[in-house]
Amino acid sequence: MSIESPADWKGLTRAGRVARLTLDALEAHARPGVTTAELDAIAAALCKRHGARSAPALVYKFPGTVLISVNDEVVHGVPGPRVLRAGDVVKLDVTVERDGYIADAARTTIIGAQGDGTARALVTCAEAAFRAGTAVARAGTRVNEIGRAVERVVRDAGFAVVDGLSGHGVGRTIHEPPQVPNVYDRWQRDVLTAGLVITIEPLICTGSGRCATAADGWTIRTRDRSLAAHYEHTLVVTDGAPVLLTA
Repeated sequence: MSIESPADWKGLTRAGRVARLTLDALEAHARPGVTTAELDAIAAALCKRHGARSAPALVYKFPGTVLISVNDEVVHGVPGPRVLRAGDVVKLDVTVERDGYIADAARTTIIGAQGDGTARALVTCAEAAFRAGTAVARAGTRVNEIGRAVERVVRDAGFAVVDGLSGHGVGRTIHEPPQVPNVYDRWQRDVLTAGLVITIEPLICTGSGRCATAADGWTIRTRDRSLAAHYEHTLVVTDGAPVLLTA
């Protein structure tokens, strides 16, 4: 969607705030011995308290409130009895709906101890790639310049973009045009416009970048079982620096 009124700004800002608060709560409680189901319950309670709902559950009938993916799981992990352990690389992905507006954000955290050097570098790279993408996200710029910037940072760090996963338009539902790939697509002609609401979300890994859907029908994991990281915000394109609604 594109923002067309003060009501749009207000609605998206409120949804973005709930997404950020939920991520903060999840990260604060993500520690050794906690299950992903317990984290999901925390998210559900916080959303209810703020008058919000899980957008994945609402739109796609996802069997949980938030997406929690561990280690080689890239995205769409289903919360359950899995116990988190020190060193686990955990992707926390929150998409909320409030009053008809949707905001989407994700971050990756390492549980307990700081993890090995490769895991730390991967997590740092995902955020750096996001920053590189936002630096070129201006009205009048082609969407594929975001992918060019993200891909350059990831490859220069020695990692790989996960195949087929990308950012997207958002606002009224979870996935809207345009698609915002994490690689440069020379054939993509979409141009960013002022007021457009999108996500930029590098999804990267230490391996080949190939992925597959697990037996649960939801979780996407790396084929070579390499570690993955994910970093995302919902933002509004302007003539200058974008406005991050979930930061």
